[in-house]
Amino acid sequence: MKGVSSKVTKTLIPGTVLTCADNSGAYSFRIIHLIGKGGGGRNGKLASAGIGDIVSASVRKGSATYLKKPVRVVIIRQKAPVRRSNGMRIRFEDNAGIMINDENLPIGTEVKGAMAREVVERFVKIAGIASRVV
Repeated sequence: MKGVSSKVTKTLIPGTVLTCADNSGAYSFRIIHLIGKGGGGRNGKLASAGIGDIVSASVRKGSATYLKKPVRVVIIRQKAPVRRSNGMRIRFEDNAGIMINDENLPIGTEVKGAMAREVVERFVKIAGIASRVV
């Protein structure tokens, strides 16, 4: 997995609710665990995620095929500002993610709303279904 060129503030911890931004059948997720990260680093500190990270989440609202089952989710939007290398900061209205399979390919066929450019740098296949890349 490729690194991103921006300074992403990691603010999403286990228990955070994300909205589903694709047409896979889910409406909202709750983060369970961060994939590819260890613990928080300090005693008692929770590991955190940001734009472009893969998390394990449970579907809280949506179709019965995914309900209460763990799925892999890529975070594409977050409320906390992200500092880009040119000095500009970008933030979104909500925390959102899209479902992916084990090969990091999207399950849905289109993304609702904007997607951060940092996600496209890391996952090129997800850029094919994006409606807007900011």
